Amino acid sequence: MTSDPKILGLAFLGGVIPSLIWLWFWLREDKKNPEPKVILTVIFIVGIISVIFVLPIQKFIQGNIDSGTLELTLLAGAEEVIKYLAVLIVLLKTGFIDEPIDWPIYLITAALGFAALENALFLIKPLSLGQNTVGLLTGELRFLGSTLLHTVSSGMLGILLAISMHLGAFVRKIYLIAGIVLATTLHSVFNFFIIRNGGDDFLKVFGFLWVVTIIMMLLFEKVRRMK
Repeated sequence: MTSDPKILGLAFLGGVIPSLIWLWFWLREDKKNPEPKVILTVIFIVGIISVIFVLPIQKFIQGNIDSGTLELTLLAGAEEVIKYLAVLIVLLKTGFIDEPIDWPIYLITAALGFAALENALFLIKPLSLGQNTVGLLTGELRFLGSTLLHTVSSGMLGILLAISMHLGAFVRKIYLIAGIVLATTLHSVFNFFIIRNGGDDFLKVFGFLWVVTIIMMLLFEKVRRMK
């Protein structure tokens, strides 16, 4: 990995700026009762840091799992669980989650922080080789695909947690498990089709991802109206 501060800075900006654009979009959906900016900033930063913790887990999975499908599923599951734990650790036993919409907002914020560093790491290689056009295209594709994927997968988990917020403890655990399974499934399916065909089905997969995004936006609005 290069140590050139200019390249590292460009890669970091290339990862962070798209995530901030997506974050601005989702925060606009909760204008009536916005979350504290300080807490959102902390969650975003913790999302970035969580990449550091998921990398050794993924390395262990890659070194010990032979099945390609199982490996992709476990890799995706590790990311989804770590993003959830990042939010839980920061907000556990605090009063910041006081309405259903808070769950998807905070999980999406952490996911975008995670995507910011992940995308930055992918940009370092083409930029360090002087392939600025390739780096730009890579950044745009990850802005459209990977960043949206992280948003949708964590957002769907957040929506299920929001729906179960005022239900019994056992039911909340069922919704949590279902949310992690759903998030992992979405993540795995996206990665599977992108890797299987070397990105040839990107437009089809991206179209599917946008369909899921629209569904999530409708559910997001429903959750926003919940009391």
